[in-house]
Amino acid sequence: MKQVPIISAAQAAALVKDGDVLMGGGFGMTGNPVHLLHALAETGVRNLTFIGNNVGEPGLGGGRLLRNGQIKKAIGSFFTSNPEAVQAAQSGELEVLLIPQGSLAEAIRAGGAGIGGFYTPTAAGTTVASNADVKIINGKLQVFVPALRADVAFVRAWMADTAGNLIYRMTEQNFNRAMATAADLVIAEVEQIVPVGELDPNHIHTPGCYVDYLVEAHVTADDLGSSASVKGGARKVSEARMNMARRAFAELKRGDVVNLGIGIPTLVADLIRPEDGIILHTENGMLGVGPAPEEGGALDYPVNAGKIPVTALPGASYFDSTDSFAMIRGGHIDVAIMGGLEVDEQANLANWTAPGQPLLGVGGAMDLAVGAKRLIITMQHTNPDGSAKIVPRCTLPLTAAGVVDLVITELAVFAFEEGQLILRELMPGATLDAVRAKTTARFVERM
Repeated sequence: MKQVPIISAAQAAALVKDGDVLMGGGFGMTGNPVHLLHALAETGVRNLTFIGNNVGEPGLGGGRLLRNGQIKKAIGSFFTSNPEAVQAAQSGELEVLLIPQGSLAEAIRAGGAGIGGFYTPTAAGTTVASNADVKIINGKLQVFVPALRADVAFVRAWMADTAGNLIYRMTEQNFNRAMATAADLVIAEVEQIVPVGELDPNHIHTPGCYVDYLVEAHVTADDLGSSASVKGGARKVSEARMNMARRAFAELKRGDVVNLGIGIPTLVADLIRPEDGIILHTENGMLGVGPAPEEGGALDYPVNAGKIPVTALPGASYFDSTDSFAMIRGGHIDVAIMGGLEVDEQANLANWTAPGQPLLGVGGAMDLAVGAKRLIITMQHTNPDGSAKIVPRCTLPLTAAGVVDLVITELAVFAFEEGQLILRELMPGATLDAVRAKTTARFVERM
């Protein structure tokens, strides 16, 4: 059995050269090779192309690289959590390539598997895929996504043996597993290294043949930034928002596998009881999400896609981002509940960028919008200026075309049936006159 060299973080950073393509694992504050990235930030390496889900996450090593001007190009799905990344992109200092989160994970997996790329319906007809090769496959418009590989990958695992076999913990698999296969040089930062033979082969996630170097480094709460720990507590939520969450919850049935987006959809989780038999999925790699813990953080618990520590219900499972989005694209998610900025008469959805905001935060919305069996949108009926959000035709960049099944606002519930927008019911306290006045899309009343 081969022995993988164990080196320091500084020695690992010295293996990265000017102009390299660098992959960095992690999602939010979990599974990040923070010590490797911080060590790289101490070097003079420049002109890097950085591939990662969250490029330049504040408080983590990628943020330091960005701040130092070491990254010239960033490839990822969500950058808006770091204002410095947004500013660098707007000023032209940072070249940005946005890829939907599931397509990013699959592109990395394809790179590691020696596949040139793949076709997917995700992002078809959107500005994100405006320059992509497109084909009609199985009656659906699909876009080609090239595979991604790197010169160097920094990954983070929980345990390793001296042969380089890796085990990840909870939701720390995320992008790490795929990235460990898709680079010429793979350096794994791990919490603990044990002798060969101490890891159960049944539990190994990444075989040692992929790993070139090991770095033992212990993660603390300070390494993870401000989101590493949370205190439980009741949230102050308006009755209108809770009404929307309750109405969305009423659409769910026992056995449904459900993904909840950010904002109003997260309130649905507070309504789900174990006896309801509803299985929550989070795209960063967990099925069977439970409520937030009373105390603790990312060192103690898994986290959801909103980077919030959660508990695991009995029967829960963990997996990586490629498996998670295979569930989504493969039609294994029964219901997705998401927020919206606009929905139009053709059941088109726009929810990933607003006027005046940089196009830096697509995340997993496009994958979920086209992959879930049923899509429910919860949103305010109008914008802060009073303008309509249920419109004849979306004016904002599309998330997906023809995908919305149900829209729930504080005023009404609309369904799309046989190509028509149908007003199904009024919400508590709402009037038909108010709905008519605040909806510019044409709709049919069937209450």
